[in-house]
Amino acid sequence: MIDKIKEANKIAVERILKSKPVLVGIGRAIEVIPGMDDNTILHAGPPISWDRMCGPMKGAIAGALIYEGRAESYKDAVKLAESGEIKFEPCHHHSTVGPMTGVVSPSMPVFIIENETYGNRAFCTMNEGLGKVLRFGAYSEDVIERLKWMEKTLYPALKEALKIAKIDLKQIIAKALHMGDECHNRNVAATSLFLSEIISLLLCTTLEKKVINDVVRFIKGNPHFFLNLSMPTCKSMADQMAGIEYSTIVTAMARNGVEFGIRISSLGDEWFTAPAPMPKGLYFPGYSEKDANPDLGDSTITETAGLGGFAMAAAPAIVQFTGGSPKDALNATREMREITVTENPSFSIPMLDFRGTPTGIDLLKVVETGITPRINTGIAHKEPGIGQIGAGLVRAPMECFKKAIKRYVEKTGV
Repeated sequence: MIDKIKEANKIAVERILKSKPVLVGIGRAIEVIPGMDDNTILHAGPPISWDRMCGPMKGAIAGALIYEGRAESYKDAVKLAESGEIKFEPCHHHSTVGPMTGVVSPSMPVFIIENETYGNRAFCTMNEGLGKVLRFGAYSEDVIERLKWMEKTLYPALKEALKIAKIDLKQIIAKALHMGDECHNRNVAATSLFLSEIISLLLCTTLEKKVINDVVRFIKGNPHFFLNLSMPTCKSMADQMAGIEYSTIVTAMARNGVEFGIRISSLGDEWFTAPAPMPKGLYFPGYSEKDANPDLGDSTITETAGLGGFAMAAAPAIVQFTGGSPKDALNATREMREITVTENPSFSIPMLDFRGTPTGIDLLKVVETGITPRINTGIAHKEPGIGQIGAGLVRAPMECFKKAIKRYVEKTGV
């Protein structure tokens, strides 16, 4: 049986190593995301009903309903959400990922990433920036205005540019790791590299100079813009590891602000959950841990694919944002080698003699060693409408892995 597991895991990680994710376009969610319709709103993490959702998730959904013209106020949006007319489903069930609350509504523009090696696609909304934004649960008028500008100006401009050429996202990530990013909580280099690519395409369009200028200024002013590209990049790769008999590789980790869930390759679409942990980190002035919501978001797909907390050695400066020391960043990556089955040579880290990032979280190794995945994360206020209040670090709860290994034993008879 051990040989079967090793062979299955080898197949799984070979798929992620051979993947070639590229940005092929951008479109409205309802037009490109499989299974999306007018009454569906997607969210981060494993499945959850409205009555169990956390404050920032409810705030983001209310904002999405206001954005869609389905409600005029938070109160109206709550009434509609409680009516049963709106379906709430995980992003992961629709080849999609979303940071923090992960809310995706029908009219929102989403990036389209294609894994050219295998032909599958993944989707994600565009990044709004930090602070008081929809993904952290804010829904005020300025939040909606920004989303409308993104829909009316940013989206059409990027759509025109991407008609000219695809953008190799794997190559951007590889370069960014050499420039101080880990492509989860630090995307400064990756955003700059993407901006360089998209500017050259924008200049080949017939767009007005003002439009191009506005788009460039927005992306330049948002160093986290690439997060919403690194996530679907990782999703397109990680999905190829799913459905392999006997494989113990983790194919998804996600949080909805109430529960933390994981999926295992050979166990299909089943979620194994535990209470979402509280992040430890740095808070904006005036806020503290008592204001924070438990961890949330699909952005842990980056760690699942060997980036984020698994690539912290590439980004020692991230500790200024999340807390800790540069030595902690190095040790984080070294520790994650203990629970993974390979390294990704495409994602090498200069500070570790150009060794690849630890890739392929192994359920068995997590349980055997007692080491759980390290995750970089943002921190949302627990009440709807406020937004981001900090950033930090968190560990995946061991309970998820214990539940998964119990189910694995039941299924395989190991």
